[in-house]
Amino acid sequence: MSLLRRAKTWEISDSEGSDAETKPDLNPEVATETKEDQSSGDQNRSVLPAAAGRQSAPSLSPPRPQGSGTPSPTRKRRTKEEIEADRQKAKERKEERERQRAARVQEKEERREAAERLKSLRPENCLKCLTVRLDPALLQQDGSDILLDTLAAFEWRFSIESQQLSHSITWTRDLPQQGEDVSVEEEQVVLVLGLADFMDMVISVKRMLDSEGEETERGSFLSPLLECLNRDAQKVVTLLVIESNYSINACGEHPRDEMLQSKLGMKNVDIEEVLVYLQLCKNISLVFLDGWQDVTDHVCAVTKALSKRPFKLLTERAELPFCVDGSWASGVRVERDGSGLVEVWSKQIQQLNRVSPAVASAVTASYPSPQLLLQAYQSLASEEERKGLLAGLLVKSGGKERRIGPEISARVYRCVTAQNPQLVLD
Repeated sequence: MSLLRRAKTWEISDSEGSDAETKPDLNPEVATETKEDQSSGDQNRSVLPAAAGRQSAPSLSPPRPQGSGTPSPTRKRRTKEEIEADRQKAKERKEERERQRAARVQEKEERREAAERLKSLRPENCLKCLTVRLDPALLQQDGSDILLDTLAAFEWRFSIESQQLSHSITWTRDLPQQGEDVSVEEEQVVLVLGLADFMDMVISVKRMLDSEGEETERGSFLSPLLECLNRDAQKVVTLLVIESNYSINACGEHPRDEMLQSKLGMKNVDIEEVLVYLQLCKNISLVFLDGWQDVTDHVCAVTKALSKRPFKLLTERAELPFCVDGSWASGVRVERDGSGLVEVWSKQIQQLNRVSPAVASAVTASYPSPQLLLQAYQSLASEEERKGLLAGLLVKSGGKERRIGPEISARVYRCVTAQNPQLVLD
């Protein structure tokens, strides 16, 4: 009987499974037996597994909702003003990013240009921008080829062109400005003369000095030289005198002294007067050389010095990193409230010779300011009492006590009250 009932239940499940989901079971007896059969265990499921699967499937599936489900919240439509505002904000953010990117690129470019400028100021690179300009008259002198060969061996730039001063050597520097190379003339000027030409210049200067400064009857080299210095006072002229064609005689006299004494009877005092005028009044340096090899060495030294000048000027303008405020510094910081003035007063006393910090502390303890010490000096009647005012103060150092003494007391008195800035205190 149970098998027949079970078969009926399966037939109903197979044929009317869809109806069983929607309609309740009208036969309570069959339903009760079905529950009992389900409690029988795994034996019934093993007989017809396919039918059991079809029977259990509808019971495990969730019930379908009768409606369309929970309605989704309605999405608010944005107005044209809001859309335009969002577009404007996005555009502003994009422009800000572009500006930041351009600023970073510009900063990187500036750093690169600064590094290139600093690199160009190095002596080895700055030397490539210098040009040595030689006057053609120098090539007529014997031994001038030494200078040309040396410049060519160093691969330095040089040119042969007429100068304002005959027999002169000048330098020019190329400065890149806005993509163009601008040539700037250096203030250094080297004038190369023989001994005979230099003697003529000395005689002309002597005659000018004897005529009380009237620049008349000037020599061929002196006249353009003074005119050049009058046009540009920043020029630094170095006069190189070559003496290779002359030698010292057996008596030990120099040939230029003999020539000057033979011309117009000039003496050594007159020669010294001319040299002082050229060096102090006209800022002309005089160098006596033996030949063109020495001239070449001098020109090379000046060229190297000019190549090092830009980098040295750059380092001199920078602040010294080791000059910082600290307890080791010689100065004392004074605040706005006046704290630190006692230390300044103590440091001022310690500037005197043989005045130790202990002595200065004894003075500042009795007279905390210079004004109080001056008032104490004014209250005394005699000079001797003023000089010995500090002699009796006790100084404690190293566990011992001693007095300042009359010598230091007198020096402090002279330092505070003296009116003569050239007075020797010690």
